[in-house]
Amino acid sequence: MKTRTIVWTLALCFVAAAVGFASNPNMGTWKLNEAKSKFPPMAPKNNTVVYEAAGDNVKVTVDGTDGEGKPTHNEWTGKFDGKDYPLTGDPGADTRSYKKVDDRTTELTNKKAGKVVVTGQIVISADGKSRTVTVSGTDSKGKTVKYTAVYDKQ
Repeated sequence: MKTRTIVWTLALCFVAAAVGFASNPNMGTWKLNEAKSKFPPMAPKNNTVVYEAAGDNVKVTVDGTDGEGKPTHNEWTGKFDGKDYPLTGDPGADTRSYKKVDDRTTELTNKKAGKVVVTGQIVISADGKSRTVTVSGTDSKGKTVKYTAVYDKQ
């Protein structure tokens, strides 16, 4: 009887986690729509962003190009709770936080050595097929950066 109770409890926990991730509209693969995006010249671009479940966390994998067209890759794993979690592969930041504002809006903050370098807002369209990321901050050379990137769900 004890074993059966444990198995059922674990099964319910997995179902609850799956439902929680399924209700997050960020989950999935997003591809940059350059025609709808607005970048300054020589700005880095995140061409593909993938959100996936990693246990009870979310893993975000970003592949793109830097201002010179060289490939970039960074990864973040954490919760959308506004707390800083390690960011790997981004020379301009070492932590990132995501904070859910409402069902379709998320705020993000990148920090380097505890100092905020980038803030942004991610808004998922009502139909869930696109998202707009508005970012402002300072690049590694101290220049102010502002851009709007539009992504299509794959």
